[in-house]
Amino acid sequence: MSERHRAVLALEHRSWPGPGAKERAIRERLGLAPVRYYQLLNALLDDPRALAHDPVTVNRLRRVRARRRTER
Repeated sequence: MSERHRAVLALEHRSWPGPGAKERAIRERLGLAPVRYYQLLNALLDDPRALAHDPVTVNRLRRVRARRRTER
């Protein structure tokens, strides 16, 4: 797993005071547009290496993703 992938998971592990703070951190810390960040994150959720690295965060995000898919 790359350093960038670990950084994406680390950002998701934190709690944020609001959406603007998180998007700002995505741009400043990772140099990514939020759209690209969320594309990478979504791919990471299906990567077994990400699950092994941070199972709590990955499983939480998988549950959120599954719930949103069923709401559509």
